[in-house]
Amino acid sequence: MRPRIAIDAMGGDVGVRVMVAGAALARHRHEDFQFLFVGDETRIKAALANHPNLSAASEILHAEEIVSADAKPSQALRNSKKTSMGMAVAAVKSGEASAAVSAGNTGALMAISKLALRTIPGIDRPALAALLPTMKDSDVVMLDLGANAECDSRNLVQFAVMGAAYSRIIYGFEKPSVKLLNIGTEDGKGTGPVQGAADALRKASGLALDFQGFVEADKISTGEVDVIVTDGFSGNVALKALEGAARFVTDLLKRSFLSSLRSKIGFLISRPATELLREHLDPNNHNGAVFLGLNGVVVKSHGSADEKGVANAVEVAARLVEDSILGRISEDLDKVSSLAPSEAASK
Repeated sequence: MRPRIAIDAMGGDVGVRVMVAGAALARHRHEDFQFLFVGDETRIKAALANHPNLSAASEILHAEEIVSADAKPSQALRNSKKTSMGMAVAAVKSGEASAAVSAGNTGALMAISKLALRTIPGIDRPALAALLPTMKDSDVVMLDLGANAECDSRNLVQFAVMGAAYSRIIYGFEKPSVKLLNIGTEDGKGTGPVQGAADALRKASGLALDFQGFVEADKISTGEVDVIVTDGFSGNVALKALEGAARFVTDLLKRSFLSSLRSKIGFLISRPATELLREHLDPNNHNGAVFLGLNGVVVKSHGSADEKGVANAVEVAARLVEDSILGRISEDLDKVSSLAPSEAASK
């Protein structure tokens, strides 16, 4: 299936220029990609003029309004038919596009996408999933990262199924290892929903995942597990803590290397290693969070992403379309549908 990606050209910190440049980079890597840019037609045409190869594979859908960074989800929903974000998601619903990518307001994008696309049958709530860097060659899939502050066991089981399907597509794992984020690895630790989800996953058979119990937050980046499942509150806190720690380490190294002449000489000697560290921690290399569970593919690019980050988000969207993420999730849900509600949901 040739992917046609709807791009909310007005979202993000920079907007049209970087969204078009990122799409151009993705198009350079994948000549079969097609695009529908949604936003201010005049500005999009001006940006496309710098990328003739992209222009030939693109159409423009003019949108009169944008969703501001501080807009409330309810406000974004009311105006969705006129905004670039709302119209990009609507293009997925109508079949004009096979996926949508936006760097705009996360809460608004989730609200608009959920109302327009609904969820896959068998999924109660969509979850925000992203790839986080690890010490291993592959990143870890983690969800939910903020879409659902409170979750019951049934939600967590569904997140495990969705996260495993995502990992299988991105990395080709036959049975990705899955763990629930918890305050300890012992069987008796954790809240009722976490314990209920663990019990349900242990009882399920035939799933394309390897449930391995619990993982603590200090092991998120070790690479010992392929998929980490948690509620949106804990996931968002963990994500922000990891991002803060990464900035702390890089800023501390920079300050240390500039503290004296000897340190500056040491920096020159160790520069290849520090460049490798910076590259590994660069969020643009892991850009493209996915709203899993929707009846359509929607990818959230980081608002501060550069053209490389936008290209990565576009490639994630296309990969999920090409490898039928919706079908894979539906197939795996059928294998846990026999679980009684009392087993899949917390009391």
